[in-house]
Amino acid sequence: MISASVTETIQFYHLDPMNVVWHGNYVQFFENARCALLEKIGYNYPQMDASGYVWPIVDIRVKYVGPCTFGQEINITATLREYENRLKIDYLITDVKTGTKLTKGFTIQVAVEKQSGEMLFRSPDFLIDKLEAMM
Repeated sequence: MISASVTETIQFYHLDPMNVVWHGNYVQFFENARCALLEKIGYNYPQMDASGYVWPIVDIRVKYVGPCTFGQEINITATLREYENRLKIDYLITDVKTGTKLTKGFTIQVAVEKQSGEMLFRSPDFLIDKLEAMM
């Protein structure tokens, strides 16, 4: 499978009143890693738009294993798990220093024809061919 990782340092603005990362910020961390993965594939949001498809997220799950705290350096890895009928991307957030698992989750995106608004039940052939050539 194809993966990409990004590293972030937890900032004050990521924290909630309990001095841990606010739960909603994990979605942003996932997005940063997803963009790195899509860039690696050569099918990031501008390429999606140019291809005539939009890829809305229709499902997202986050499992909080341990807290992220101020100043902590984290690694976020996005791994493409499914691509034939939808894009399912798994995420893993770990502490850079210890490798401790902090958070995991996934997103599911489906192809929608931009012009008609019709959802496809299979990923476009050009994308399947592109991904299979990379594996």
